[in-house]
Amino acid sequence: MLQGLNRILIAAACLLVAAPATAEIYKCVDAEGHTTYTNEKSRASGCKVLVSDMPVSSVPGPAAATPKPATNAGGGFPSVSGDQQKARDSERRRILETELATETGSLEEARKALTEGEAVRLGNERNYQKYLDRIQGLKDNVALHERNVDALRKELSKLP
Repeated sequence: MLQGLNRILIAAACLLVAAPATAEIYKCVDAEGHTTYTNEKSRASGCKVLVSDMPVSSVPGPAAATPKPATNAGGGFPSVSGDQQKARDSERRRILETELATETGSLEEARKALTEGEAVRLGNERNYQKYLDRIQGLKDNVALHERNVDALRKELSKLP
């Protein structure tokens, strides 16, 4: 008798746990015409309740339009004369070299600050971890400038 009752209780508990969850879905359109869907009543003021028994469908969007092939050999880009391209390349080289010089100077300053920072322990750094944190910040700054210098040199090497 008890086994039969236990089985019935277990079966009922399983059915309750497996019951589907339902919620009302609201469709909201703001002043700009943007549509938002929500299931929270607090956000749904002035929104329209969607019919809950409507089937949900997914329809694929329109296929992306294939671009037409370019008629000129330049891939659709305006062509530039050789002299104009050389002028652009030399201007780019000049800008990159200026940036490289500036970044190299910043790298030297960061390295100098690191060596000076490692030699001195400040008064508020009684805890050794504070000293390590400050030094790590200086090391990170040096590494940042080193990466920038490497990137600029790489860009310069790509120029004709």
